[in-house]
Amino acid sequence: MTAFKNDPAVRAFRDTLGMFPTGVTVVTARGADGAPVGLTVSSFNSVSLAPPLVVWSLSGHLACVPAFENAAVYAINVLAEDQQALSQRFASRADDKFAGVACTDGTDGVPLLAGCCAVMECRPFAVHPGGDHLVFIGEVIRFERDAERKPLVFQGGAYRRLA
Repeated sequence: MTAFKNDPAVRAFRDTLGMFPTGVTVVTARGADGAPVGLTVSSFNSVSLAPPLVVWSLSGHLACVPAFENAAVYAINVLAEDQQALSQRFASRADDKFAGVACTDGTDGVPLLAGCCAVMECRPFAVHPGGDHLVFIGEVIRFERDAERKPLVFQGGAYRRLA
């Protein structure tokens, strides 16, 4: 895996993909033991309005893969522009990413992060292999948004703010 990551062609492709700005989300769920799990994900997008479907992907080598594959419900927490520290926390390898983080329980106890500009609770619809990632399609069963809050944006390897 390390040789693959150090491949100049892979780096160039990643940098090219980075030209596309994305929102920043933290996807959360409960593991088999009931403990909260979560990670920062920028590969989020809409798929369908009827039924309401969204898509995101997860690197297949991560230890949290089984938690998301087996979750009855997971949440897409769309981070607000003042939540960069939260994005960095959930992108880290910290043992307890939820320590001191304000959240509430949604459907089936799924952790919902406070202060986000939008939150979508999803039931699994499909999971597909996608190269070195798994592609998750979720059916949105509940959602809310705070139209007053602007989203956190990531582009070119850096956090950005909307004008």
